Amino acid sequence: MSVVRDLLGDMTALLDATDTQIANLADLVTALQVAEATLSSMSAARDGLLAIAGRLAVDIAKQGDHPDRGDHSIRTIAAEIGAVQHVSDRTIERRMAAAELLVDRFPAVWAAQGAGRISAAPSRVIVDAGSGLESPDHREAYSAVILPLAEVESPNRLRALARRVAERFAPTTVSERHRRARSQRRVWVTDGEDGMATLHTHAPAALVHGMFDRLSQMAHALRVENLRAKRRAARDGDEFEADDRTVDEIRADLLADLVLSGQPTGHDSEDGLLAAISARIEITVPVTTLMDDDAHEGSGAPDAEAAPPAELDGVIPIDVDTARRLAGQTKGWERVLTHPITGRVLAVDRYRPSRHLRRHLRARDQRCRFPACGVAARKCDLDHNHAASMGGATCESNLASFCRRHHVLKHHTPWHVEQKPGGVMEWTSPIGRTYIDTPPAPNTVIFTESDAVRAPF
Repeated sequence: MSVVRDLLGDMTALLDATDTQIANLADLVTALQVAEATLSSMSAARDGLLAIAGRLAVDIAKQGDHPDRGDHSIRTIAAEIGAVQHVSDRTIERRMAAAELLVDRFPAVWAAQGAGRISAAPSRVIVDAGSGLESPDHREAYSAVILPLAEVESPNRLRALARRVAERFAPTTVSERHRRARSQRRVWVTDGEDGMATLHTHAPAALVHGMFDRLSQMAHALRVENLRAKRRAARDGDEFEADDRTVDEIRADLLADLVLSGQPTGHDSEDGLLAAISARIEITVPVTTLMDDDAHEGSGAPDAEAAPPAELDGVIPIDVDTARRLAGQTKGWERVLTHPITGRVLAVDRYRPSRHLRRHLRARDQRCRFPACGVAARKCDLDHNHAASMGGATCESNLASFCRRHHVLKHHTPWHVEQKPGGVMEWTSPIGRTYIDTPPAPNTVIFTESDAVRAPF
């Protein structure tokens, strides 16, 4: 009984709310839901009007056979609209271009937004991910697949799914596009205020994420070493000048040292602690992609039997050549076994098994399992859905990944979660609403009954 009292005692949020207050909260949530749908419809209506304004400018230009193909007409109309709305005409031009892209090239998405099924944010995500699709049939098929997902996923989760689905219909493969994009890699500087400037780099995603991860590991290692030195000084009665830099400041200083001197001079420990730290990134790649020499030479058609590309952190597509080089150089891979039809994660293992259950759950969950949260699973806590102190088992069906924010929400508020078969999380809110969060589809190959290989989505 004492354990039960302790658990109830931690659940302080809304504990003292009356039935009337909970009912008012339920009405408020419903009203906000209706308001959001109305705003989405109005935003779609505005996009329709802006698209009409753009077409009108082009039609006017055609009548006079202007060599600028409507550019000056668009500027003129944008200036008129901007003046009445007290907005820059450049801003109106950008809005007109975005509206035309949505209305003309993705009419199904525009209609869904007009009906209040999705808001403007997921609409932009869908259009951005599918902007490279030239065929109207491919855009229509892409919209049909992604719209049901957009109705239930948050924009940050939808972005990865939209990229994955768009890849199925892309006229060229990610490997071909990556080879072209590599020629645009560069570094540039933007001057700021107070004697500061920003260094930018546009380079392959695997390298950029690896560089940032190594800087982060070094920064945290320095913080730990500084804390140990402070404790030793306090124990021995020595004076100690504390390093009060934040992790962001240390990262910036380390980057400057590494670029200017080639090594972390002035930061490294006597035994070369920081120099020994190597970059770490997580990439998933279907084994057929590694094995098939023609995996990166797909036709771009949606029904082509081509393996999907590799993915960095389950979000960013990685070209096959880079994935193969990393696979050949890495010391060990985690193997994710998936169902050949549904793509569901079945097991995760290594040649030298260790912490098997953690790896399995990280591969299954991929991110925090609270609805709309996109924090990566490797940054989350593993939590018993049914508390271990109350007899809950430490097993796949009773564990899930929650970021610290939603871990606290689960234990200290009336929010309740129950894990259903297949890793499905059923959350119940304080006002009694139910929200379902399903495990994201893994980056794998699934087979139809005819054994045709299709990219997952």
